[in-house]
Amino acid sequence: MMNPAALLKIRSAFSRFQADHPKVVNYFQVVFGTGVPEGSVIEVTVTKPGGEPVTTNLKVTASDLELVNMLKDLK
Repeated sequence: MMNPAALLKIRSAFSRFQADHPKVVNYFQVVFGTGVPEGSVIEVTVTKPGGEPVTTNLKVTASDLELVNMLKDLK
């Protein structure tokens, strides 16, 4: 079980993230709110200042969905 103080710290950090990046939070709510079925591909690109974009992707597996459900249960 996670330390209650640590949970409060995470909750505070997430609230700050939501305030700083409302479009990102909305995007995740729309995309993941309806569920992401097994076989979906999630792609992420990161471009550091002055750097080249670096992209990776993953194909969602059944075990990925299990992990997401476990994390949801932590609420």
